[in-house]
Amino acid sequence: MLDATLTQQLKAYLVNIREPIELVASLGDDAKSRELGELLNEIAALSDKVSVVPAADDKRRPSFMIRRTGTDIGVRFAGIPMGHEFTSLVLALLQVGGHPSKAAQELIQQVKELDGDFEFETYFSLSCQNCPDVVQALNLMAVLNPRIRHTAIDGALFQDEVTSRKVMAVPTVFLNGEPFGQGRMELEQIVAKIDSGAEAKAAAKIAQKDPFDVLIVGGGPAGAAAAIYTARKGIRTGIVAERFGGQVLDTMGIENFISVSHTEGPKLAAHLEQHVKDYDVDIMNLQRAEKLIPARSEGGLHEVVLANGARVKAKALILSTGARWRQMNVPGEDEYRNKGVAYCPHCDGPLFKGKRVAVIGGGNSGVEAAIDLAGIVAHVTLIEYDSQLRADAVLQRKLASLPNVKILTSAMTTRVNGDGEKVSGLSYKDRNSGTEHDIELEGIFVQIGLVPNTEWLKDAIGLTPRGEIEIDARGETSQPGIFAAGDATTVPYKQIVIAMGAGSTAALSAFDYLIRLPAEELVEAAA
Repeated sequence: MLDATLTQQLKAYLVNIREPIELVASLGDDAKSRELGELLNEIAALSDKVSVVPAADDKRRPSFMIRRTGTDIGVRFAGIPMGHEFTSLVLALLQVGGHPSKAAQELIQQVKELDGDFEFETYFSLSCQNCPDVVQALNLMAVLNPRIRHTAIDGALFQDEVTSRKVMAVPTVFLNGEPFGQGRMELEQIVAKIDSGAEAKAAAKIAQKDPFDVLIVGGGPAGAAAAIYTARKGIRTGIVAERFGGQVLDTMGIENFISVSHTEGPKLAAHLEQHVKDYDVDIMNLQRAEKLIPARSEGGLHEVVLANGARVKAKALILSTGARWRQMNVPGEDEYRNKGVAYCPHCDGPLFKGKRVAVIGGGNSGVEAAIDLAGIVAHVTLIEYDSQLRADAVLQRKLASLPNVKILTSAMTTRVNGDGEKVSGLSYKDRNSGTEHDIELEGIFVQIGLVPNTEWLKDAIGLTPRGEIEIDARGETSQPGIFAAGDATTVPYKQIVIAMGAGSTAALSAFDYLIRLPAEELVEAAA
């Protein structure tokens, strides 16, 4: 199961195990059970502190528990945690084995003090780049608190469970048998959701902060670049981010980031966060901005009101709130979101193995999604509003060569159809003839571009009719002392490298703005 490189890497990690652990295996006679048994034996052979023992019984096969010998401390995997989940496996081995987590001590203590019995189950897919964060967070919680249990389940191997529990998107988390959450969640988010006092504590802590020289709203590539540039200038910098990394976290393969031939979104986001943390930057993660109150006069303090009620002030602002997937805005889309309507083919594609799906959108993202899905599902129908596809020619040629793909152009999706629980099809209108058609299918993947996250800025700064923040070549907005960068702005091309450059430009402009303020205004702003 493990190649030579992975074997050497894993052996080096397992040296950090402090307490003996057991791999409690529940295996059947099937091929996947044999693969899992081989993997567990290979792991045990790399450390004298790891052993494999058979399970007395387990309803899921193949599965295994990583258990600290002689204790109830442990986590479970139902399936073979390779692919994106291999890191989750390594971390679980180390943490169950007593190696300390790098999570903030304050957060670790909060997990230990959680009162109640929590049985978590997470359905993941091996191709999902968002799933490991959820799996790793819940695994850590199970190690830290004896009243917390967690099982990570590969939905592709346990299709009967996926069907019976109506799981149509990953990661999907159940708590004590009831739906708890879907999509990417970090440790702080999960803890805040089950700790009723967490939000109030966070708001009180933020409210006590002194005004910043520069406050950056948004933690994607533009926001991270801006923070690094302002911090290097020696000015007091803060970041408010709904989720650090932004939309990059939802990006699978990145092959046009100059000087890096290939990387993945979550990896790049982690590197961005670590780079920012190398400087004295106050990161306020998992905080959503809801209102902007510009300064009453040039040199005054701008104010950002957060969803938890806290208010953060700064002499200069850099808005880098990014964008999100655009919706079709047709009847049924909201009703069947995560019940067949999906926006991440890499994450949710494996759940539709052998089924019929549609991809909405004929640009690069849509055509790439259709190509990827064609290798998993029974059939793909690609629907494009325009009279022709807009994807690169090389992608169109690849798509046309696939036997289980049908391409519909000049087609306008008009409705998502379902049976009340899940998607059963869609309706579209032929824009040439005006005729209506229905397609029976089980999944719809929407890939029709981006919409800026700027609703909260209406009436505060200048926006285009599309909602983009209007900026000049220096990143300046319509309000003095407020700058913007990245996909939320009028910058013509929405690319990671462009967002980083724009964030750097906005940071340098903000610094230039601050140093040119009259001395008396600086004193007044700080008062």
